[in-house]
Amino acid sequence: MMGTSARLLRLLGLLQVPRDWTGPALAERLDVDVRTVRRDVDKLRTLGYPVHSTPGVTGGYRLGAGAALPPLLLDDDEAVAVAVGLRTAAGGSVSGIEETSVRALAKLEQVLPNRLRRRVAALGTATSTLAARGPTVDADVLSALAAACRDHEVVRFDYVAGDGTETRRVAEPEGLVHTGRRWYLVAWDTGRDDRRTFRVDRMRPKLPAGPRFVPRPEPEGGLAAFAQRGISSGAYPHRARIVFHAPAERIAEHVTPASGIVTDLGGDRCELAAGAWTLESLAVWLCFFGVDFEVVEPVELVEHLDAVAARLGRAADHARANGGG
Repeated sequence: MMGTSARLLRLLGLLQVPRDWTGPALAERLDVDVRTVRRDVDKLRTLGYPVHSTPGVTGGYRLGAGAALPPLLLDDDEAVAVAVGLRTAAGGSVSGIEETSVRALAKLEQVLPNRLRRRVAALGTATSTLAARGPTVDADVLSALAAACRDHEVVRFDYVAGDGTETRRVAEPEGLVHTGRRWYLVAWDTGRDDRRTFRVDRMRPKLPAGPRFVPRPEPEGGLAAFAQRGISSGAYPHRARIVFHAPAERIAEHVTPASGIVTDLGGDRCELAAGAWTLESLAVWLCFFGVDFEVVEPVELVEHLDAVAARLGRAADHARANGGG
């Protein structure tokens, strides 16, 4: 049987799982009687852990949120995952948390057992992080939007579009989507009476958030799929559908969530739905895939492919004429 201190730590670890524990269930896990469980719960409360309980046959115990942040108990994999996340945050796309992430990582590494410290140290030694390029997102803005999504509160913000146009928007936020490079907010734009996707780095929220709203059903495929459709083609003036004579896995290796959506058509064929600022840039991009393809739409893209092919042909002819081929 475990000693009192070890049993309290084990009990705390169980209570950190987001579920309600009945007294008998905890007693079975700890190999004690229900009366001992009640005494141990009282000890945790005296130490500052807000353990809530509900009476009755179906009642139980749950660790609630308190005014102070108590220590957390992490298993080996959880501790390594947190360390990896902190290292990533230190050089990521969210501004204002780099120094905080480094401090938190230092505290975590200080208390890690040797076996885990070696794993985390090896990861840090072997990994180099490229500095994030492009616009970053303010951590306070991200937190405020996340809270508005959670609490179903209307947000007001100034928004700068890709062409520099600035507008005042009122929206019902539904969720945040991260592509690995940028953050997006999916929200119901009350002025447009439609669901829209907004780049968070282009938003200037007016805080505090506004009144509560009744959330709508999620779009088909979920918020992430909706955001991908919007940022991969919907945000561009030109949209295209291309059928590649190659497996979807091969094409998807060269397509980011923000550049297109790849659909498997079977038989080593797939379709790419993508957008571009110009059809000429799209024509050049399609050549990079190195496989045969067919243009489904728009038909205007074919003219630009002819122009690119002619330009490449002239370059090849020039190289051959000068002894390069």
